[in-house]
Amino acid sequence: MRRADRLFQIIQILRRSSRPVTAAALAEEIEVSRRTVYRDMADLISQRVPIAGEAGLGYLLAPDYDMPPLMLTPDELEAVVLGAQWVAARGDKILSGAASDVVAKIAAVVPERLRPFIVEPSVAAKPRTAALPDAIDTSQLRMAIREGRKLHLRYRSEAGEETDRIVWPVILGYDETTRLIIAWCELRQGFRHFRADRVIRATVLTDSNGMRRGQLRRRWELWREEQRRDRLS
Repeated sequence: MRRADRLFQIIQILRRSSRPVTAAALAEEIEVSRRTVYRDMADLISQRVPIAGEAGLGYLLAPDYDMPPLMLTPDELEAVVLGAQWVAARGDKILSGAASDVVAKIAAVVPERLRPFIVEPSVAAKPRTAALPDAIDTSQLRMAIREGRKLHLRYRSEAGEETDRIVWPVILGYDETTRLIIAWCELRQGFRHFRADRVIRATVLTDSNGMRRGQLRRRWELWREEQRRDRLS
């Protein structure tokens, strides 16, 4: 790894951490010696990068430090391209177009030396031979999630039973063959997963779920963690 790329990677590691990061942890992630990390940290501090801390205690980057957002490494560029390929093949029409647009925008602003990592990446997502069934307008569903709106679902279970549900959607999940609507179900008074291809009809309601932005998601994350612990116990 070039020294410039290594310094950039150190800043990236510090940016994503809210706690001091030790030289040992930095050395392990970047795959260099601690002595190299100490030298790199001294160089960064001498360049007025606002890093607090010292050897043995850990290093912390000032939260207000600003760095151009598109100073991407080759690995980061290929990660973006790989993700965009997957979304373009499996997302709804709007998401698919947005994925392609993101790659085009990044390609337009990165330095010329990095453009080959976008145009000719070393990674690729397996193309889909058939589109996922669209029993629901997922663009409308995503809008409802963002706005905290309720949904009315006419849903068919695996056994063929049809029910009407009022749900509070949290997230739209994707896998290789299906989409999952994860939501709080008023009927069952709990979080449930609904397969999008079993939705017969879906209507976005004007009613709000009455929660502050992010509150429902945090409750779902706590529920998910409890489920995980129960499975392990």
